[in-house]
Parts: sequence; structure tokens; C-alpha cells
Amino acid sequence: MKYLAIGTALLAGAAAAETPVLTIYTYDSFVSDWGPGPAIEKAFEETCGCDLQFVGAGDGAALLARLRLEGARSDADIVLGLDTNLTAAAKETGLFAPHAVDASFDLPIEWSDDTFVPYDWGYFAFVHNADLNAPVSFKDLAQSDLKVVIQDPRSSTPGLGLLMWVKAAYGDEAPGIWDSLSDNVLTVTKGWSEAYGLFLEGEADMVLSYTTSPAYHLIAEEDPSKAAAAFEEGHYLQVEVAAKLAASDQSDLADQFLAFMVTDAFQSVIPTTNWMYPAVTPEGGLPEGFDTLVQPGKALLLSAEDAANLRDEALTEWLGALSN
Repeated sequence: MKYLAIGTALLAGAAAAETPVLTIYTYDSFVSDWGPGPAIEKAFEETCGCDLQFVGAGDGAALLARLRLEGARSDADIVLGLDTNLTAAAKETGLFAPHAVDASFDLPIEWSDDTFVPYDWGYFAFVHNADLNAPVSFKDLAQSDLKVVIQDPRSSTPGLGLLMWVKAAYGDEAPGIWDSLSDNVLTVTKGWSEAYGLFLEGEADMVLSYTTSPAYHLIAEEDPSKAAAAFEEGHYLQVEVAAKLAASDQSDLADQFLAFMVTDAFQSVIPTTNWMYPAVTPEGGLPEGFDTLVQPGKALLLSAEDAANLRDEALTEWLGALSN
């Protein structure tokens, strides 16, 4: 019996060793129990004959920092969770390989990037309790006594998105806007999850999030008490993307996942787990409740190159205002 048990264990170990492992670095909320990761892992493993492993690496902007540190030695085959504010800087690392995904994307912009594949999109916004007399612009917010929680642009894609939002809306006037907003910032968190948690705990009047965030409360919790403030300047667009690492030892499997990412099996999961708009509209359309969301009167977006060129300047302006 001992020999039978040993033989069975060896066979099981050999089978496990033969199962290819695809490693994907992403942000923490994506791999949480309530995020899209578990459902996507299950769906992809049913088709790939592989072991898909998501690795949470902080918030979106922290992903690029980790990859820069690890370089070609990284265990990642794919990174999922960068956005257009980071893609130019990511390409400059030389760590990413081109893709061959062909899809009809339902995005507010034309998409032609040969390295990064979009999987969802949304607009940044300040979320608040629906009974709040919400500001209608950054200047209106600055003149109020409201307290907001935002994320650090050095580690968080929403945090960086806020810098680009102010820069796109106000250009050379951005430093003055930040000076006037500094008293409204209650605290700055490393990532989105921490910031949103503080808001839900009642620590702040508003939190930097997305126009789609109220859909979570409405659909998942049957709670209509949250809303997103509509700003007159417009709202900054975020397109989230994934890409294959050039040094991946599972190149074909990584290509298979990127192709899977634009199918209905992946895209249909996004609206009610990642609470964003899917990059390709699912066959059943968007869930009921998404039709109630704020629709920005103006969409703001800097090109990937402009965002990269303006990042250091915008970060200096932000740091200067909040350190006073």
C-alpha cells in the first residue's frame, strides 16, 4: 500500500509538472473574491489546459514599477492593469512584445496599439452619498468645505488619472487648481481599495473613483444611495490594458489569453465584477442599472505620449500644493 501511495503521488506530481502555468500580474482589486479574477481564471482554465495564476501587485501604477525592478527576470507572462497614462513609459522599457489580437472595440476612442490590448474603460469621478449637495467642478469643490480621499499617483492609476484630469482641463492653470484643492484633501492612499474603504466608513465626503462605481451599490447591494458628481470641465477617460512580456516562457499561452480577453466569456464578467465598461460590449448588452450612470458632457484624454511627457510636471505641481 505504501508503494501504491508513493506511485500515485509521483504520477500526480508529474501531471502537475506538465501543466503549463500562465502568470499574470494585476492590481489587487482584480484578484479579490469580488473582483473579476476568480471567474476569469475558471473560464480560461476550461479552455487552455493550463494553470492560470493571478498575482496581485498593489494598484495599477505599482505594476509598472515592479516590472521595471524585475526586468526580463520577471515571473510575469502578462501584465493586466496599466492604462494609457502609462503605456508610453511601459513601451520604453522594452519589456513588452507585440500582440496579434483583432477585435471590434467599443471604446470612446479609436484603438490601434500593437502592444497593449484594452479590456475595459471608464471615466474618473468623485463618488459621494446621493443626498450630498455635490460640487459641479474642481473650482466648486475647492470653494467648499467638503473633504475628499484621493490616491497617490506614484502607485495608483486613478491617482495618476486625477493629475491628468486636472492637467487636461486646466493646462497651465493646474498648479493654482491644486493649491486651491489642497485643503479639501483629507488623505492620500496608496491604492483605490483603501481610499474607497475610507469613504464607505464615513471618513470623507467624496472619494476619487469612477462614474460606474454607483452601479456596484445599485446592482450588487440594491442600494441607490451613491452617486458620481458630474463636473462641468468634463471627465478624464481611462482605458485599461494588458500586454505580453517579451521574456515570457509561455508566449503561445499568453497570446491565447489576450485573444480570450476580448471574447464574451471575459467581457461579460467585467461590468458586474470590475464595475467598468467592457472594451467589447457583451452579447447581452450592459446590465440594468448602467443606464442610470452619469454620462460626461465632455470626455478628456491626453495621448499616451503627452501623458508621459507631462507626468513629472504634473506630479511636481501636485506634490508642491499638498506639501504646503
